[in-house]
Amino acid sequence: MTTWNRRLQRHHRRRNLVQSLTLLIGMVALLSLVGWTIAGTEGILWAAMTGGLSLALAPRMSPRLLLRLYRGARLSDRDVPDLYRALAAISRRAGLPAVPALHYIPSAAMNAFAVGRPGDAAIAVTDGMLRRLSFRELVAVLAHEVSHIRNNDLWVMGLADVISRITRLMSLFGVLLLVFSLPLLIQNPGDVPLLLVLLLVLAPTLGSLLQLALSRTREFDADADAAWLSGDPTGLASALAKIERVQGRFWVDLLPGGRRIPDPSLLRTHPDTAERIRRLQSMQPAEEAVRSSQAITLPGHLGTADARPRWHASGLWY
Repeated sequence: MTTWNRRLQRHHRRRNLVQSLTLLIGMVALLSLVGWTIAGTEGILWAAMTGGLSLALAPRMSPRLLLRLYRGARLSDRDVPDLYRALAAISRRAGLPAVPALHYIPSAAMNAFAVGRPGDAAIAVTDGMLRRLSFRELVAVLAHEVSHIRNNDLWVMGLADVISRITRLMSLFGVLLLVFSLPLLIQNPGDVPLLLVLLLVLAPTLGSLLQLALSRTREFDADADAAWLSGDPTGLASALAKIERVQGRFWVDLLPGGRRIPDPSLLRTHPDTAERIRRLQSMQPAEEAVRSSQAITLPGHLGTADARPRWHASGLWY
């Protein structure tokens, strides 16, 4: 990879790291402010203790068990040998202690996601993704998911989710206290702290927006990292464009009149695709790009995929 491209990658990573830290600090500050509003310094301590216990005691579900919820089937290296060779090369470059297991999900939706920790991880890829993307594009997508695993993005987003949930619970508790204290507040309207009431009401929304912004930042970082791991930023840009084009048809078909409703930018869990593609195209491909055959053949025992994407309780379409 050229020196210029390495410098650009480092620039992207530094900027995304600063943004991620800023957003996490903002979420922690919001939680602390809600705790202080309810019970002063003790409220802050209770919020910190609850968050720490939630992270420490959170069940570590096996990736295999989680993927069963999506009717996932393990792909062996005999099923997709070229894809496994490429994944092994990317994992070595990323410094992972073990190559993530590949799982097939019988869905026409174009989707891929990673679960687990660096030493015990799995990457799930849908039937629609495997059949519609070229080998080059699939390798780039796998590099993106490996980046999430290597950078512990799953843990970071889990932390953000815990903070957001605790913020919502404490905010609800504070609002309930206000409701039960309403007779006293009516008798002494001058004692009502309007700004603090407004904070309790808006805190869940503000926490969710910060969490969404953090998710978008981690996606930008994973894109830049994937460009280095695969050596092929153009491959990932091509995959993103194809996913946007194909998935767009699905949403158009669901809506009456065939009109697509654009997502408000504040409510997107992923960055705008055009911006992701623009950043990737500003990077130069590397000579040591991971290469292999240009098509894969899926084994017949996998069966057929659902014609329409389905919604899972986790929030994922698959």
